[in-house]
Amino acid sequence: MADNTRPTTVHNQIQSLGLQAGKIRTDLKAGKFKLPSGLLDNLENLETSLARISEKIEAFETEHSNLIALANVGQVVNSSLELDDVLRIVMDNIVRLTRAERGLLMLRDEKGQMGASVARNWEKESINSSDITISRTIIQRVIDSGEPILTTNAQEDQRFLGQESIVAFNLRSILCVPLKVKDDLIGVIYADNRIRAGIFAESERDLLVAFANQAAVAIENARLFSSLKQTLAEVTGLKNLMDNVFASIASGVITADIQDQITLCNRAAESILGHKSMDIVGHYLDEVLATLSKEIQPHLAEVRQTDKPIVDLEISHTLPERGVVDWRLNLSPLKDAQQYTQGIAIVLDDLTERKKLEAQRRLFERMVSPAVINQLDPNSLQLGGKRADITVLFADIRGFTSFSEKQSPEELVSVLNQHLAAAAEAVLAEEGTIDKFLGDAVMAWFNAPIPQKDHTLRAVRAAIALRGAIQKLHEKLPAAAQLDFGVGIHYGEAILGLIGTERRLEYTAISDAVNTTKRIQENAARNQILLSKEAYERVKNEVEVKAYMPLSVKGKTHPIDVYEVLGLK
Repeated sequence: MADNTRPTTVHNQIQSLGLQAGKIRTDLKAGKFKLPSGLLDNLENLETSLARISEKIEAFETEHSNLIALANVGQVVNSSLELDDVLRIVMDNIVRLTRAERGLLMLRDEKGQMGASVARNWEKESINSSDITISRTIIQRVIDSGEPILTTNAQEDQRFLGQESIVAFNLRSILCVPLKVKDDLIGVIYADNRIRAGIFAESERDLLVAFANQAAVAIENARLFSSLKQTLAEVTGLKNLMDNVFASIASGVITADIQDQITLCNRAAESILGHKSMDIVGHYLDEVLATLSKEIQPHLAEVRQTDKPIVDLEISHTLPERGVVDWRLNLSPLKDAQQYTQGIAIVLDDLTERKKLEAQRRLFERMVSPAVINQLDPNSLQLGGKRADITVLFADIRGFTSFSEKQSPEELVSVLNQHLAAAAEAVLAEEGTIDKFLGDAVMAWFNAPIPQKDHTLRAVRAAIALRGAIQKLHEKLPAAAQLDFGVGIHYGEAILGLIGTERRLEYTAISDAVNTTKRIQENAARNQILLSKEAYERVKNEVEVKAYMPLSVKGKTHPIDVYEVLGLK
């Protein structure tokens, strides 16, 4: 370790010798000693030489101290990469080294404008940079010239006579040097003392210039570090955002490199594949998608060959844990920023539950009219219904009971379904609503849930179409299986809605009009269509009928007036 006290010790010894030589010379002049001639001159020369040596040693000592100070300050300044810390350390050391009253550091911003970054005083306190009174003239000259400026007394300096800021703020000792990085001026350092003149000398200027060179590098490093931290924070934020978005995607996403080794998967992919990320990432597509490897490999090869995506590829396969599953895949080339293909991306959707629901809905639509289904809100199902005017149709197979006694269950069901299908098609062709199949009978209505101005006429047309469909059906059935319908039609008011309990619901129509229609149908003969008087009044201009005897039915105190439908006019 260097001995920093040695120059001071030598300087003190030289000064002591000089003092002794001066005392001897004074005594000789006073006649206290008698010495050979010429000795007095030699003592004067010695005293002069010692004084010169003392000045040189003092200058060396100052330079030595400044170098040590610069070395120490350099270590301190470069001890941090936080910009605010570096600026504070720089200014505190400037004020200390130059013995200034206060100091200001200005930096050029991204727009090229010079602005105050930090201001400190000799007590190591921060000063509001907007309130500090400084010489803008001197600062601007340093910015324009790139050279340091020193004035021992600005009030008397000819270069700055008449400058308002110097006069108004009573500025005296001022030292301002540029901050440069590779000849690029990034800012200035300003120090002053408003009380004492002559506090700064060329040594302080040179010291501050040397220090500014170190400080500029430290500041630039800190700014770069700050910019890097900000960029890193932004990149990290974007990565976290992308990770969150990626993890939140409902579809499974898998990426693989050109060797088909999986590089990435999201949570949805884990759920669909039934494996954790650690069992997917790093493995090959053939391993992870083993159950559909044969089906998917040709498509993967096509994507690689054509460099074009394949969308909406649906594959059904069997998983040991779940059985048969249905997947939809979109295969796309995985490209980098330069649009070079780096692998493949697979977007995977599990359609198994959706397919089941779609199949269930199709089945439900065969049981319940689609028009009724569309009227139902699963989130607000309530028991009860709405009042509406409807035309009700009942059709029942005649002779089915005796026929069923002679047939096997399989044959019986086959014949029954063919007859009921003919009835259903006739109703649906007129946009009627099939309420239910009652054994060998069909109940339907018109004008609900979708209003139909001609709903009674639609019911009559459906009954006539049913009669024609049964005649065609008989052409391909054996004589024993040629059954006929008896049809009853009535118009009236009913309550339509959900009937039953919350565990077992049925959308149906409830009213006396429904019961009346059923009684009319029970009195219709084979291949006969009976129309109530209420229904006839609504279609009498479009339908050919003949009078039929009133029906006395169970539950009615008066006979029901009906007409037999012959056809349409």
